[in-house]
This record gives sequence, C-alpha cells and structure tokens, in this order.
Amino acid sequence: MGVHLEVSLGLWQDRPPEEVIRTAGIADSLGYRAIWIGEMATWDAFALGTHVGRTFRQAGLVLGPFAVAVRDPAMIAIGVASVAALTGRKVSVALGTSSTTVVESWHGRDRSRSGLALAESAGAVRSLLDGRKTELDGEVLHTSGYRLRLPPPRSDLVIAAFGDQAIRAAALHADTMVLNLVDPPSVRALVTKLEKAAADCGRPRPRVAVWTTCAIDPGPQAIEQMRRGVVGYLAAPGYAEMFCRAGYADLVALARTRPHPGALLAAVPASLHTVVGLVGGREQVAARMREYIEAGADDIVLVPAATDEDPAGTYSLGAAADIGRTVIGS
Repeated sequence: MGVHLEVSLGLWQDRPPEEVIRTAGIADSLGYRAIWIGEMATWDAFALGTHVGRTFRQAGLVLGPFAVAVRDPAMIAIGVASVAALTGRKVSVALGTSSTTVVESWHGRDRSRSGLALAESAGAVRSLLDGRKTELDGEVLHTSGYRLRLPPPRSDLVIAAFGDQAIRAAALHADTMVLNLVDPPSVRALVTKLEKAAADCGRPRPRVAVWTTCAIDPGPQAIEQMRRGVVGYLAAPGYAEMFCRAGYADLVALARTRPHPGALLAAVPASLHTVVGLVGGREQVAARMREYIEAGADDIVLVPAATDEDPAGTYSLGAAADIGRTVIGS
C-alpha cells in the first residue's frame, strides 16, 4: 500500500474550537488520505466527524482513540456505524487507554487493568463492526446480545500502543497500531516489538502510523504551542526515557519532582519539539520524514500547529503535502 500522509486535528486548547473544521477541509482539499479526529476535552468525535465528513471529497475518517474505560464496545460501534452511514465515507476507529486524568478525574471511571480492557474492547468492537452479535464476558468488560442495526461499516481497527500489553493487543486485533509523539529510534524499537508479537499471534504485522506535530518554517507562536504540548509527556513512563536519550535528562529529572506546571514549562527549551515533531525548514522536515519511514512508519499523521501566524495550519499543511510528494511520491 505504500506510505501515506494523513492529518490529525490538533484540538489545541489555545485556539477557537471551530478552527479545526477549517483544518479538516484544507487537509481534504490537499489530498491527505485520512483525517483523524481525537476525543479528549473539546469535541465529541462522532459529532465532529459527521459534520466534517459530509463535506469531504476524498479523505476518509479515523475516529479516536476512544478511551476504552469510558466508551463501551456497543457505544463505539453504534457511533462509528452512524458516522459511516451519515457521511458515506470510509470510517476507521482507534482505541486507547487515555490518561488517569481523563478517565478517572473527568469521567469518574476505573482505569485499572487498562491494558486488559483495551484487548477485550478491541475484540468486541471488531466483531460488532463486522456485523456479528457479540458475547463478551471478560474480566473487565461485558457485552451480550447486541448486533448493529445500521449497515456494518467493517472499519479498520486502530490501537494506540506504547507499552507491551497494548502492543500485543494491536498485534492480535488491529489493522494499524498508532504511536503518539515518539522519535524515530522509538518507532524502530516499537515496530520490532510489534513484529515479534504479530509473529507470536500468527498474524501479519499491522501497519504502523506515527502521530507527529508539524510546523513548517514555524514562527514563535507555533514553537510556544508545541512547547506546551510536550510538557505532560516528560515524566510519563517510556516517554521520559525517550527524552533522556535525546539529551534532556535534566529536564526529565525536574518533571519527575512534579513541580508547578508553570515552573516546568518555563524550563522547557524551544528545541524540545524537534524530538517528536516535523518542525523546521522544508529540507529539515523532509529529512525527518525519511527518518520516520526508515524506522518503520507506514503512515505519518501530521498534527499541524495552528496560530495567528498560520491559522488552521494552512501553510504547514500545504508545505507538508509538497514535501510528501517529494519524499514518498504521493
């Protein structure tokens, strides 16, 4: 199938919420293969997906990752089938475990045994989207007797993974595994783990998509936006080790002391975004894109910065599409 460029709506908290509608339309007009619509603090992904998807001329939709402790398999399947029926687009669905803040603080749900919940949800969602009546009496999740009333969308299933348990769930159930904000060496290591897990399951390796922030010839507002975007990852397991390898051990050590968020942000250098982003001039971004592909990425999903300097990420999306045609020929 080759390598593809796709776009994930940034849902930046410092921008007007409706700006992403324009971003989605621009990405579709530029020929990006799919638009990813996540769900955390702003839009309901099914509602936004229906709204933008009905205007698309070519792009598919990837909805999620949905937190499996918040949305149950039947709810996810009904939502995906609804968007597919209302838009007439190909709609894929991504599952993940999300964060303790989102699951436990915002939604009041139990996030324990999240890896097991991810695997159980993946199997049930796959079955429902294929039109089968699903019976699951799992250790964490339960569903019995439901079958989609709408036409089964037979969606591709995406699993957001980083840890070993999630990688195994992706190897067993997914068409694609998505990695969020990781550098090329981490992509290579995680792809190797996925290949082994898939071989152990007797399945071909799923495709690997990599989410990466994107700003071409960025101004100071974009740099500041991306600085803020990586703060929450500095002390997270796996991510902390990645940033240490990249030369930011002192910053990770500070993050692990749990300082005031403002104090931690003040210590984040402008260069940090280059670890996990397609950021800089065109030649720099093209070289980084090649690094991701050589590390094993099948799809590169751009999360464009959106600022007053580049509203809706218009310039970055256009420039990245041009770079992609040079690097991957599409």
